[in-house]
Amino acid sequence: MFLFLKASRAELSDAAGSFSHNVNGAGRLAWFKSGLFWRTFVLLASLITISMAAWITSVRLVDRTPRAEQLANQIISVVTITRAALTHSAPDLRSELLFDLASNEGIRVYPLEDTDIVETPRDTALTPLLQERIKSKLGVDTRFARKVNDIAGFWVSFKIDDDDYWLMLDRDRLDRSAGIQWLGWAAVTLLLALVGAVFISRLINQPLARLTAAARAIAKGGQLDPLPERGPLEIREANQSFNQMVEDLNRIESDRAVILAGISHDLRTPISRMLLEVEMARLPDDARHGMQSDLGQMNDIIGQFLDYAKPTDVASFKRIDVTLMLHQAAQDAERLPDVRITPHLDEHVAVMGNPVELKRVINNLIENARRYGKTNGSEVTDVDLVCCIEKGEVVIEVGDHGDGIPAHEMDRLRRPFTRLDTARGQANGAGLGLAIVERVIKRHGGSLHLRNRHDGGLIVEINLPAA
Repeated sequence: MFLFLKASRAELSDAAGSFSHNVNGAGRLAWFKSGLFWRTFVLLASLITISMAAWITSVRLVDRTPRAEQLANQIISVVTITRAALTHSAPDLRSELLFDLASNEGIRVYPLEDTDIVETPRDTALTPLLQERIKSKLGVDTRFARKVNDIAGFWVSFKIDDDDYWLMLDRDRLDRSAGIQWLGWAAVTLLLALVGAVFISRLINQPLARLTAAARAIAKGGQLDPLPERGPLEIREANQSFNQMVEDLNRIESDRAVILAGISHDLRTPISRMLLEVEMARLPDDARHGMQSDLGQMNDIIGQFLDYAKPTDVASFKRIDVTLMLHQAAQDAERLPDVRITPHLDEHVAVMGNPVELKRVINNLIENARRYGKTNGSEVTDVDLVCCIEKGEVVIEVGDHGDGIPAHEMDRLRRPFTRLDTARGQANGAGLGLAIVERVIKRHGGSLHLRNRHDGGLIVEINLPAA
């Protein structure tokens, strides 16, 4: 058992060193820090292993004296029986008796000589108790050795009349059963404990994983069944709170859509009437065009409000040929005199989504580039339109060659009703362009990124899952 533990420590040390080297090279225990399952499993496994080690140590301490007495009684019995057999056997049969003892029982008897090279037993926890017990039965002059003349074993001396002899037992005969028994029990217990740790880790993390998946689905605009409101009190209350939150969000979303639809109806009707009255009124051309422009701007702002508040229906998703959609958007934009589109589009790129909303996203980005990204020294806006597939994702880029935007303003521009100071004097818009784009892209399972060109200009990058 001692040799097994010693070898195990060496193997574990080498494995730990290799594991530490690999983990440090791969990212400082990233798997342990990022996954609650592995963290729970490792902590439980460590606790169980330490508990087992403490339990085995305690049992061995308690079992030391009975174990020593058992081994001592076994050795005393072997020595006593062997001595009696040799004493009462006929001289001509002793050689045959010694041969039988050696071949069948692993017991060898040698004469004890003064010239014997003797190595004393190792000092273990059992050694003093074992020797004391044997000497109390066989005599205080009994000698012990672990090697005699380079022959390893458990050696104990005894006397027949005035002659001294060595009796040698194989050490495996004394330690084999106990070592295998301890090894077997330890392996089975450790295996069951690790299986239990896996089960407990999964049981603890399953509600959290379910809650995380539900939150991710809600963030993408999906609809899902309510989380089960059962289990431990903490999990039950968390799921109840989450379900209530989802219901509140859906109700708020529905109320907002109804309110904005009502506002749109109530405002667009008088706007249309005012446009008609302006058209029919006898006004100077400059005044008429100014009022028509203002009323058109109000109508566009109302449309932006509705676009921002409109929910995305996942059931309306279908396979969209992004390449064809971008070609059509480029053709529509080039009808304007101040826009020049340069497409770089891969063929047969497709995503799953709502075609109306995605086309509105592309048109919004091209319109933003037309308004705010005019090429320096020119009245024309050069727009680069890129579409390709990278690592299983569709990448769409709309880039201009204007002044770009400050890096510290990029995150702020994604917020609703936020505009740069240079854009506040533009004709129309309420600062919802990028907010609408990001809202639609997120509900399609994608992401939006902004970055400046090295040679000037802004690139808006959209990443969507490929169909």
